[in-house]
Amino acid sequence: MTDLSLRQEIDQHLASGATALAATRLGELWLNGASPATAGFVVSRYERLRQSVPLLSHRAFLLRSFTVEPIIPLLRAAAFVNGIDLTVQVGDFNAYAQEILDPASRLYEFAPDLGIWALQTRDVAPELWEQYADLSSTETQHIISRVVTLFRDLLQAFRSHSQAPLIVHTLDTPPYLSQGVLDHQAETSQAAAVAQINDALRSLAKTHHGVYILDYNALVARHGRARWYDERKWLTMRMPIAAEQLVHVANEWLRFIHPLVGKVCKVLVTDLDNTLWGGVVGEDGIEGITLSADYPGAAYRAVQRVMLDLYYRGVILAICSKNNLADATAVLENHPGMLLRPQHFAALRINWNDKVENLRAIAAELNVGIDSLAFLDDNPVERARVRAELPAITVIEIADDPMAYARTLRDTPVFERLALSNEDRERGQYYAEQRQRLDLEQSVTSLEGFYEALRQEVKIAPVTPQTLVRVAQLTQKTNQFNLTTRRYTEQQIAEMAASLDWRVYALSVKDRFGDNGLVGIAITRDTGEVSEIDTLLLSCRVIGRTVETALLAFLVEQSRSRGKRRLQGWFIPTKKNTPAREFYATHKFTPLTERNGEILWSIDTPHAEIVCPAWIRLVSEGEGAHS
Repeated sequence: MTDLSLRQEIDQHLASGATALAATRLGELWLNGASPATAGFVVSRYERLRQSVPLLSHRAFLLRSFTVEPIIPLLRAAAFVNGIDLTVQVGDFNAYAQEILDPASRLYEFAPDLGIWALQTRDVAPELWEQYADLSSTETQHIISRVVTLFRDLLQAFRSHSQAPLIVHTLDTPPYLSQGVLDHQAETSQAAAVAQINDALRSLAKTHHGVYILDYNALVARHGRARWYDERKWLTMRMPIAAEQLVHVANEWLRFIHPLVGKVCKVLVTDLDNTLWGGVVGEDGIEGITLSADYPGAAYRAVQRVMLDLYYRGVILAICSKNNLADATAVLENHPGMLLRPQHFAALRINWNDKVENLRAIAAELNVGIDSLAFLDDNPVERARVRAELPAITVIEIADDPMAYARTLRDTPVFERLALSNEDRERGQYYAEQRQRLDLEQSVTSLEGFYEALRQEVKIAPVTPQTLVRVAQLTQKTNQFNLTTRRYTEQQIAEMAASLDWRVYALSVKDRFGDNGLVGIAITRDTGEVSEIDTLLLSCRVIGRTVETALLAFLVEQSRSRGKRRLQGWFIPTKKNTPAREFYATHKFTPLTERNGEILWSIDTPHAEIVCPAWIRLVSEGEGAHS
């Protein structure tokens, strides 16, 4: 279908009220060719769809040293088709220092959810860009020190005025070095000088919560330095980037925005035939499929390499394939070209059932929402059906050429993460252990017997610098057992933990099968004789194992020990937190206030009879929550 006919179809769907179909076709149009003209059309149509399709709202302020305005429509269009309604305000040209330093600037008045700080070497260190041959080594070091000091001071100022996450560009290396090939042979190097600043910038970012580094230098290199820049536009409009490269900047910003807004997928569900290997194993046999380190099998091995990287990033892998189980299992277990083995997959649906139903079953088995799934399949018919029947699933659109599969998968922003905890690294192992728990549950005769056989140990401790990343991460992505679904950044969690009125607790669970890691959070605030639960959440890994009762018993006891007469907390309903709806009621809290479906629950602390279940060993580390 041509772009023109797609646009006509989109407008027809809008006119008839078929908003879901219009949104789907807008995504197809964008995938066919992201361009400024397409961006304008996509944004204008999504403005009309805003009230009819689910979108996550986010506000970004762009600090910059060069002209970025042509990128904004591309960014907003890419965000829209990925389910994000992005409002962008651009700071004044090359005025980033004033805007960061002035607490009354437009930056802070806008109160963004996100700041993006886009600089380039020729602006912040022009001598290193075009005058390097004139510099002595002492002068070079002076420039490096000046730039690093500027970054340090501005980062401190930004963080003192705003809690918003901040994405900072690294500096870029000139496409042509002043000393030519001598640059890498000489004692002083132009490329090394830029790299020294970037290394210092990465170190500075680590000293601030919520400051993330975008490797702009690597982005330029990935798409070709010689093609990246447009000198004519730079000299006439201070627009350094060639028009065809602008979309790559927008997409790179989007890779950070996805995890920041929580628009991520926890599970990658993959097909097998012609996706993880070439050919159909049921027809070609294990010896006849294409999978090796050489072409053409290398294309499929590259896909598996990406999936393995995602597995170690904490993404859960699952299989949904129309196939004979014995044939597929033989490949997974025995084929020498396989990088992925059965233990890497948390759920298997290898049968001849409908894939839509299999995907629903996978979500149920893994205890995640259907919108937590991403689906990879070489068959466009299967992709189209899943997209139509289960629009909440992220369907990864791939080209006909298997050589492009791996790159498409790497470019998919729903798998991006801005921090990686120990729990993320071990998630695959957790799900393997979960299968053992399910086997145990089926083998015992009562629920209490199952709980006792698990031998659970629950540890509750104040948040620490070591657990801060995971605590913030859980607030940002936990949806099902989450009483208020309030999202917090690392900076906000750290500030709460440092306050005398707030307490931030992290909960970890071990059992006979292994360590579940840090899987729960409670945040409370004391006001007079009341202790209020601001946040209480548990990962889906431990829902339904009475861990939530152990946590509540702990909070009651801590509130009582501080002399509080009442413990209270809101339940704020969302589309996803139904599993937590009856939590307070089942623990004998009484409703105090109701507003628009939100209920404030309360219990008298001195008379509360909430105790830790007998089958749980509760270990707590102190009353305070200050790290």
